[in-house]
Amino acid sequence: MKISTRFSVGVHILALLVVCKDYQCTSEFIAGSVNTNPVVIRRLIGRLKKAGLVRVSAGVAGAALAKKPEEITLLDIYRAVGAADSTLFDIHGDTNLHCPVGAHIQSALDGSIRDAQNAMELELASQTLADIVRNIEAECR
Repeated sequence: MKISTRFSVGVHILALLVVCKDYQCTSEFIAGSVNTNPVVIRRLIGRLKKAGLVRVSAGVAGAALAKKPEEITLLDIYRAVGAADSTLFDIHGDTNLHCPVGAHIQSALDGSIRDAQNAMELELASQTLADIVRNIEAECR
């Protein structure tokens, strides 16, 4: 099972707020860029707001970053949108406990999976939203 797309959509939302800072970034505008329903965007913006990454004002359409792009790591976004609720790898749980492999596959893989998850999170922590925006801007040239 893949990690939820909430992470990539969360990064997309925040990058759009940086790149299009002179526009009113409503959920409808953002949804048009992501190509999804505005309700999905509003839910994710709610999570990003709760994590202190965006600001929204009652009665005012649009969202804005609550921190500088250099201060927001990809790990912050990953955790904010709930992608961390998923694991990098799922282990099938309905194994044959009478089989030596089926009985022990989960415990045998646990350490490796935990190490892979930790490595991924360390990598996400080393990159910021500013890095992603620079990559986008470089692609646009």
